Amino acid sequence: MAGIDRRSFIKTASAGSALAITGIGNAIAESSKRPNILFIMSDDHAANAISCYGSRLAEVAPTKNIDRLASEGMRLDNCFCTNSICVPSRASILTGTYSHVNKVYTLADSLDPERDNVAKNLQKSGYSTAMIGKWHLQSEPSGFDYWNILPGQGRYHKPIMKEIGGAERTYDGHSTDVVTDLSLNWMTERDREKPFFLMCHFKAPHEAWDYARRYRDYLKDEHIPEPVSLWEDKSHRSEGSREYGFSMETMAERQTKEQYHSDPPQDWSGMSDEAVKKEAYQVFMKRYLRTIKGVDDNVGRILDYLDENGLSENTVVIYTSDQGYFLGEHNYMDKRWMFEESLKMPFIVRYPKEIEAGSVNDDISLNVDFAPTFLDYAGSSAPSSLQGQSMRRNFKRETPADWRESMYYRYWMHTNRPGHYGIRTKRYKLIYFYGLPLGMKGASDERTKVGWELYDLEKDPKEMKNVFKDPAYSAVINELKRELLEQKKALGDNDEKYPELMELNRKYW
Repeated sequence: MAGIDRRSFIKTASAGSALAITGIGNAIAESSKRPNILFIMSDDHAANAISCYGSRLAEVAPTKNIDRLASEGMRLDNCFCTNSICVPSRASILTGTYSHVNKVYTLADSLDPERDNVAKNLQKSGYSTAMIGKWHLQSEPSGFDYWNILPGQGRYHKPIMKEIGGAERTYDGHSTDVVTDLSLNWMTERDREKPFFLMCHFKAPHEAWDYARRYRDYLKDEHIPEPVSLWEDKSHRSEGSREYGFSMETMAERQTKEQYHSDPPQDWSGMSDEAVKKEAYQVFMKRYLRTIKGVDDNVGRILDYLDENGLSENTVVIYTSDQGYFLGEHNYMDKRWMFEESLKMPFIVRYPKEIEAGSVNDDISLNVDFAPTFLDYAGSSAPSSLQGQSMRRNFKRETPADWRESMYYRYWMHTNRPGHYGIRTKRYKLIYFYGLPLGMKGASDERTKVGWELYDLEKDPKEMKNVFKDPAYSAVINELKRELLEQKKALGDNDEKYPELMELNRKYW
């Protein structure tokens, strides 16, 4: 068993002497180079749990360091994933392609190491590349000069990590701290003749929200505000969603399981369903927000390191999550659904040379856009296989005239949540629940009911009124269906591969 000496490491990382001796010179030298790219990603961090997004949690649980990044850079308000589940989203981020192209549809799929990815392209263009933290793509990383990853889901305390070319090693401490330590150490030891691309991936705040003990009393006496939709009457929903997907997903169902009990465990026997739901929400949210407190503090450490070592001006820093997450909205936890809290990814970017401090962008951007954006900053041409677009001009408030007006989403796994796809514009969201496994790995064999749902996000941002059957929206529905089919065709996601689905489509379209 091995550990990191935190005191000696912090001394090295802060290095007001050894490393910052050339702080001014470093900054001047760095300014003439291609920018470094530091990509910080958490797992299941909902935008609603980042205070600069202004949700109900902003005052009770502020994220001051992530907010600092937003105040010095840009916040994206319409950044979405194309398949809201961890493994597929990570594959899309690396490859710049949708699940049906990179072949990572579900949690059971793995990313082929031979497949092209953004790290390989950056490596070829002269970047030092590193991946540290949660990988979660089943196979070993490729395209990275250095990697040190949590095998599988990884564990929160005393994490085991596997280093490139080495054996697994156990580190003392909490995984969020350890991943930060290793990331700072790599930046200290890197080849300084090259720009760097570092993917720093935290396990937190993924279930089961096992925070560092120093946060045990954080929010202890606070009441966490409930979302309005925690008490939603789902009778407005289609049969495709309201009758499926609730087992082990609602607040009470998840939180009354022994592994999710509060610390110390509470006895909720004899309580009404409403009281259990309220208490379960408080227990879940405090655990979740405590893990985020650890993330935010470590983001602060990273930003301080960049400042102290003359790297801030010439480093593109991004903070995001692999997808959104339900924090009790619709009485849900987890992700997968196309509903807003699951679909929306937080995305904050800082690059002082080009991005106006404190700016906000509401263009529709996707996780498949990340790879071409990195390549644009590196001055490297994007392979024709990429399905996304560089967001660099959007960050500079120069959105291209032909930028997308809608986005296509597809959830393939069909387990606990039905298989579905849909289209989202700035105002509307149309979802088609087809409810078939289609031979996907890890999918349920159960065939579920078909349903259509339409949400007018301008009038109903919380998605609590399905208006698909409202005649006033018939023209909107026809236009969205047309756009949905056009997007599927343009992206190469052809339902004709699935005869059973085509049969449904003939009946329900």
